[in-house]
Amino acid sequence: MNWHGLLPLGIVLSSLLPGLVIFGLREDQQRLRGTLNLLGVTLKLLLVGSMLYGVSQGSEYRFSVPLLPGAPLVLQADALSLLFVALSSLLWALTTIYAIGYLENSPLRSRFFGYFSLCVSATVGLALAGNLVSFLLFYELLTLATFPLVVHRGTPESLRAGRVYLAYTVGGGTLVLMGVALLHSLAGTPDFQAAGYLLEQVGKHDVGLRVAFALLILGLGVKAALIPLHGWLPQAMVAPAPVSALLHAVAVVKAGAFGIVRVVYDVFGAEALTRLDLTKPLLWLAAATIIYGSLRALQQQELKKRLAYSTISQVSYVTLGVALLGPIAAVGGLVHLVHQGLMKVTLFYCAGNFAETLGIHRIREMDGVGRRMPWTMTAFSIGALGMIGIPPIAGFISKWTLGLGALEVGQDWVLLVLLGSALLNAAYFLPLLWRGWFAEPADWHENRWAEERFETHWMLLLPPVITALLSLLVGLLAATALSPLGWSQLIVEREFAI
Repeated sequence: MNWHGLLPLGIVLSSLLPGLVIFGLREDQQRLRGTLNLLGVTLKLLLVGSMLYGVSQGSEYRFSVPLLPGAPLVLQADALSLLFVALSSLLWALTTIYAIGYLENSPLRSRFFGYFSLCVSATVGLALAGNLVSFLLFYELLTLATFPLVVHRGTPESLRAGRVYLAYTVGGGTLVLMGVALLHSLAGTPDFQAAGYLLEQVGKHDVGLRVAFALLILGLGVKAALIPLHGWLPQAMVAPAPVSALLHAVAVVKAGAFGIVRVVYDVFGAEALTRLDLTKPLLWLAAATIIYGSLRALQQQELKKRLAYSTISQVSYVTLGVALLGPIAAVGGLVHLVHQGLMKVTLFYCAGNFAETLGIHRIREMDGVGRRMPWTMTAFSIGALGMIGIPPIAGFISKWTLGLGALEVGQDWVLLVLLGSALLNAAYFLPLLWRGWFAEPADWHENRWAEERFETHWMLLLPPVITALLSLLVGLLAATALSPLGWSQLIVEREFAI
């Protein structure tokens, strides 16, 4: 096996190995723990950067070892997997910095950062998985790695949320397992292919294929928070802010959406799904989730729960884009995987800053916060305006592309869904911005960084400022070849047979 074959494995191990070492560190070994985290982050970013360049030049990266009869463990890098890997690696780096500052004086930091690293390893593993069995393995590891993070605080509320999270995700994983097993019995488990590998089975096993598709979409829909499988997500907001950012922008929700992309295009393929008439139910489910999540967000008075329901709505844009089965719509769905991640992680960083610095948890407590925390509130404003779809922020680019994609395939009604969602987004985000910038200041709790130079700890301030700037830059530079939009176009040209 050559060097190219080991690179995908190296990306997984670059966070896995430091995480295993961190578990054994004492709580007072703060410097060593931080060094291991940052070394893992740096190595992963270097490896991902190398593979991004190689794949753009046509290089192939594949690692394979025997696992099950007819189903080896395969890690391979293609343009689609690297889109998700690059997003996860970048946001892991920033969230690591944020978490070090957020948990500075908290207990059980070695346990937290150990599972944090395992979570990222599982995420990049499922992104690089080359077949369904490999994907399933990392998909289940992701559930096991994130559960301890959800219950990290150990309060009755967090333990209750953890039980709900585990019930949903284990149930979803079971459905995925059943779908993978059924497809394995029908067609084996070859590597993911650009046009899918099930077209030859259409007409022979239509009932089995429809059942398998339903099992996979329902199982993946749990982590993707499609209705009615979304109930775990708002409850999981009791977790610390770095975990919330991880769940919504880096790992769990995105893993479900990414899995749906793989199943639609690289397992079934557009032609097989069209013959089986399976995309219409998925399209309607995504549209319903977009509107439902926005309506529920409008009702929430806790900041993190409002953001959670916003995630339920926004991530479904990815499913909507791939279910339209058109090239422009697919580009819009894929690019929103990145754009939503940048904007949503910004919002959760800022929500964590408000809570940690001023004790702000509810929307009514945000009055005048922009005067006390102008940098954080500016970053929050960019993220919120991007979610609404205000140009030139990233969210506008993906929503515009989705709209063009809907028109291309003759699904004009989707424009009403996009417009309705944008109006609802404005209805639940703009009042937050008005409160933060223009309302009379509230009586805030005493904060421990009042005497320092910055409005909050610099490790809490730097990540949201960076991600807010990135949300602007990827919108302003969307026409360039190496932007997320340009890379998504490369994916559709190379790997999607539509």
